[in-house]
Amino acid sequence: MTHSLLTQTQIDAYQRDGVVLIKGLFADHVDTLRTGVDRNMAEPGPYAAENLHDHEKGRFFDDYCNWQRIPEFEDVIRNSPAAQVAADLMQSQTVQLFHDHVLVKEPGTSKATPWHTDGPYYFVEGKQTVSFWSPLDPVTDASLRCVAGSHLWPKPVLPTRWLAETAFFPNEEDYMPVPDPDAEGMDIREWTMEPGDAVAFNYHILHGARGNETTSRRRAFSLRLLGDDARFTERPGPTSPPFPGHDMVQGQRLRDDWFPVIYNR
Repeated sequence: MTHSLLTQTQIDAYQRDGVVLIKGLFADHVDTLRTGVDRNMAEPGPYAAENLHDHEKGRFFDDYCNWQRIPEFEDVIRNSPAAQVAADLMQSQTVQLFHDHVLVKEPGTSKATPWHTDGPYYFVEGKQTVSFWSPLDPVTDASLRCVAGSHLWPKPVLPTRWLAETAFFPNEEDYMPVPDPDAEGMDIREWTMEPGDAVAFNYHILHGARGNETTSRRRAFSLRLLGDDARFTERPGPTSPPFPGHDMVQGQRLRDDWFPVIYNR
């Protein structure tokens, strides 16, 4: 049975376009997530980053892989509808947790989130993937922007370092240059969203976000999940997240003691 938050039309759109809006996915968990984000910012993890140069105004904080030490995140991951909705969207029998991600743009932060795809940074390959991006504050101009259908492009988009703006890996020839979707007239999907709504998108969807030049915070919680066909793949350098000491080999299903199965159909 399809989850009540979804229609078959949305599932078909996700398979075709690689991105769809899910209204109210985390609506019952917004306060819990806000508490978790506060805890995360007060106690950053080892991967926390400040994504502004010294001359840039505002604050753009992000951190990931904290669900095991921030109980609010684990609570939402295990008790929200996200896992079942992910299974429906991916058309997968199982859902495996990859990682959580927090992104906060304080008021007056002009810095845009650069256009990028997540897949090339990860040590995962597979068609059955989904990320949920959920604002914990109402968003208009600071909403996520996704290029529909970009998950089907024949070549992955070059992964870059956000501050240095250099290539993440040495094999640039294996990737296409980062496009400018606005200038190139691409099909950009973005939505005005309420707290707890979520954009669901495939790991290979090109996406970004404008700065937050409003007077309100823009806190967002992201959850990365995997389906049946997701497998470990070698990259030509440390991945993001790195997960040091994982001991996995090419083609292996991700070890479920680190990446637990959170849903079985």
